[in-house]
Amino acid sequence: MVTIIESHIVTPKEETPKGHFFCLSETDQICRPDHTPSIYIYNNNNVNVNVLVQRMRDSLAEILVHYYPLCGRLNWIEGGRLKLDCNAKGAMLLEAESKKTMAEYGDFSPNDDATKELIPNLDYSQPIEDLPLFLAQVTKFHGGNGIAIGVAMSHPMCDGISALHFVYSWAKLTRGDSLHPDELPFLDRTVFTASRLPASRRFDHPEFKLPPLILGRTDNIEERKKKTMFALLKLTAEQAQKLKQNANIDHSYESKQRPYSRFEAIGAYIWRCACKAHGLDKEQPTRARTMVNIRNKVNPPLPKNYFGNGLARTVTETCYAGEITSKPLSYGAQKIREAVEIGGNEEYIRSQLEFLAQQETMDMIRNKYMGKGEHGKPDVSFYGNPNIMLGSWLSMPMYEVDFGLGKPDYFGPGAVYPLDYGIMAPSPHGDGSIVIFMNFQVHDMQNFINIFWDNL
Repeated sequence: MVTIIESHIVTPKEETPKGHFFCLSETDQICRPDHTPSIYIYNNNNVNVNVLVQRMRDSLAEILVHYYPLCGRLNWIEGGRLKLDCNAKGAMLLEAESKKTMAEYGDFSPNDDATKELIPNLDYSQPIEDLPLFLAQVTKFHGGNGIAIGVAMSHPMCDGISALHFVYSWAKLTRGDSLHPDELPFLDRTVFTASRLPASRRFDHPEFKLPPLILGRTDNIEERKKKTMFALLKLTAEQAQKLKQNANIDHSYESKQRPYSRFEAIGAYIWRCACKAHGLDKEQPTRARTMVNIRNKVNPPLPKNYFGNGLARTVTETCYAGEITSKPLSYGAQKIREAVEIGGNEEYIRSQLEFLAQQETMDMIRNKYMGKGEHGKPDVSFYGNPNIMLGSWLSMPMYEVDFGLGKPDYFGPGAVYPLDYGIMAPSPHGDGSIVIFMNFQVHDMQNFINIFWDNL
C-alpha cells in the first residue's frame, strides 16, 4: 500500500565531533537495543510534499549539528554493553506515497499492518553498527488529503521525553523558526552514571526481579507466548474527572497529603479492569510497574534538556487481585503513588544506578533482550498477566510538533507492546480529555474493554 519514493541519508550541515566513542549511561544500557516507533498525522490538504520534504531534509541537517550523536552508530562491546561511535554516518529521511486515503486508516492502530508501513522499517538481522539511530518517513495519503510522519528513534539513545524534544526542535526549524540557546540539548551523559552519583545506601530493587507468576506456575513462558493487540480508549474530561474523584472519595485508605492525580486514579482503574478481564483468582499476587522521570530527582538535577534516558523503573509492592478489584480505587492509587515516590527518591536512584552497573545485572538484562531467556527461563522484564505496566505521557507536548502543517490531528505509538500496558496521554483537543493507548492479550481484550466502559 505504501511505496518509498526516495531515501536520503542526512548528515550534519556543519563539522561535528567524530572519531571518538560516546559514553552511554546505565539507564541507556538497559534499554531494548531497537527503535521506538511513533506516528504523527496531519490533516492538511494544502501541502506541497516535495517542498515539505526538502525543508525537513535541510532542517534535519541543521538540527543534527546539535544532536550529532544521532548520526553515529551503536556497537556491542565486552560484557554485553553498548558504545556509541560518533562516525557521522547520518540519519535517514524517507519520502513515500500511500494508495490509501487518510480515512481508510481508521484510528491508525498499530494492529494494522498498513499503519506499520507509515513508519520506517528496520532490518534487525543486520549488525547493529549498520543501523541508523534516527529515521523518519513522510508519507502522502492518496488524494492529497493529509500527511503522516512516522519516526523511529533508537531506544538506547533516549527516552520519550528527549525524543519528543528533538522532534519538536526539528519541526520548529522546518517551519522557519530558530532555536533559542535554552532549547539546545545537553549531551554529556557522564553526569548521570553510577561513578558520578555514588550510592550511600543500597536497596533490594524488586523492579529488576521476577514479578508475580500465575498461581501454580513456575515461569511466565506461556503468558509471553500469548499475542497482544492495541485498543484506543478515549475518556472525556468528565469521565477522567469522575475517576479522579472516585479515587479521592474514600478516606479509610487516605495516607496522602494531596489528592490523587489523574495518572494515579486512571492507573488504578486500568489495573482493576485488567485483573477482572483476566479472571484472576482473588489470592493471585499482582504488581504494577511504571517509570519515573528522575531528571529533577537527583542533586544536582540533570542539566536542562538532558538528552538520554532519564527515566527509572519502579514497581508497586505485591498486592492481591482481590484487593485491587474489591477495595476502593484509592487503594490501587495509593500503591501506585508509593511506587512513584520510591522510584523518585534520590538515594534509591543512586542505588539503582549502582545496581545496573554490575555485570551480573547487565547479563540478566541482555539475556532477555538477546533472546536467551526464551527457553525455560522466566523473563524478569515481562509485566504481562498477572501484572500490568502503566505509562504517562500526560505532560508531554506531542501536539505542539508543527512542521508548518499546523498541530497534529493524531499522535500515537507505532507498535504493539508484547505485554499488558496502558499509556495515558492528552487528547489532541486540549479540553482535558484523555486517550489511553492500551495493549492487552488478544484473548481478553474485548473483556477488558467491556469492563472498562461498563464500570466507569
